[in-house]
Amino acid sequence: MDASTHTGSMLWFNEEKGHGFIATDDGERLFVAGDGFLEAPPVGPCAGKPVAFEIGEDTAGRFARSTRFVEEVVPRRARLRRSR
Repeated sequence: MDASTHTGSMLWFNEEKGHGFIATDDGERLFVAGDGFLEAPPVGPCAGKPVAFEIGEDTAGRFARSTRFVEEVVPRRARLRRSR
């Protein structure tokens, strides 16, 4: 990821209306349109899924663009060691 790429998670996406919102890791809430996804927009429940995106700005304010879903990194669990 480069400096212009940000991360966050989906809050919701309405398939009928073709838009939704993303919560950035910095606590900002950004609008994302259906055409703001690099691939197809989400179908079905997507709340909480991690995303990477760029931030654009227009007269209406800041929004997410070039949005894509990223794999959730699950930390490895430590192994229990048995004492001898």
